Amino acid sequence: MGLSAHQLVTDTFFNMITKDYNPSPLEVRFAEILCDLKEEINQRLVNFEVFKIENNTKLDNPTIDVFLKDEDGDKHEIVMKIIQKPDNSIN
Repeated sequence: MGLSAHQLVTDTFFNMITKDYNPSPLEVRFAEILCDLKEEINQRLVNFEVFKIENNTKLDNPTIDVFLKDEDGDKHEIVMKIIQKPDNSIN
């Protein structure tokens, strides 16, 4: 019997739009990937060393906390928030 034209259009176009942004799977995966880059970040930083990275992927917009130590031994923290804009806001 197959799909009707209406079902085909609905399945093809409307089901491809992200429906869950709190957090979205893309936000979560992007945060995980950034956390995996600790060694690459350390190779590119001058006078700083990343000694810990924490992520919270359970938040509406996941956050990544990067903990660094400078050459004097002072500790610093960089916080990033991952936000995926809704599909309909991208031109």
